[in-house]
Amino acid sequence: MLTFDNISYTYHTKEGETTAVKDLSFEVEDGQFVAVIGPSGCGKTTILSLGAGLLTPSSGEIRRDGGEVGYMLQRDALFPWRTVEGNIFLPLEVKRRNTPDMRERAVALAEKYGLKDFLKKTPSQLSGGMRQRVALIRTLAAEPDILMLDEPFSALDYQTRLEVCDDVQGIIKGENKTALLITHDISEAIALADKVVVLSARPAHVVAEHKIEFGGSSPKKRRECSEFAATFEILRKELGI
Repeated sequence: MLTFDNISYTYHTKEGETTAVKDLSFEVEDGQFVAVIGPSGCGKTTILSLGAGLLTPSSGEIRRDGGEVGYMLQRDALFPWRTVEGNIFLPLEVKRRNTPDMRERAVALAEKYGLKDFLKKTPSQLSGGMRQRVALIRTLAAEPDILMLDEPFSALDYQTRLEVCDDVQGIIKGENKTALLITHDISEAIALADKVVVLSARPAHVVAEHKIEFGGSSPKKRRECSEFAATFEILRKELGI
């Protein structure tokens, strides 16, 4: 679905050049949930922007099978003056796909994942976890081929974060979507992903890749597995922390 093939990216500023990514290669397969972790400032968000087509690599090639990309940000970015339903319809309006059929599908998706009683409410009437669920349904409403998740749980408190991680992963898997998650949280990466890609310090390149094959697809069950702690230690050492 998405391939980074020997990618490098250099920022050009008045102060000079900064290489954020160098000789980076990895793949995201169709239907796969991949998490990318790395030291702070190593270029994780740059990689997400490259994968989404928001940036063009300085060298190397990015291949995407399917053109539609959905982007979920660190904060939910819901419009406070719109209802939940109005926020979910927003990408349909932007992409000029605001047809009765697409709106019906978006509402059905929202109802399927527990938002039926909240469609006429405004974001201020929702909890932080519920707002992130709305943000994900909004992202899915336009039927993207791949989801780009930029630390979407970082603004939540720990308990809410655990609940929303499970929630979001269940929706993504339930809809059989491909996802690329950027996170600084090792536990989050292990609990959610089919594969974890470990990056070096800037300029970022791939240090290691790990397929997560224990605990099934349930984040809660994974966290309860004995392999969880051992995998955490391996990743921690690879990150040098």
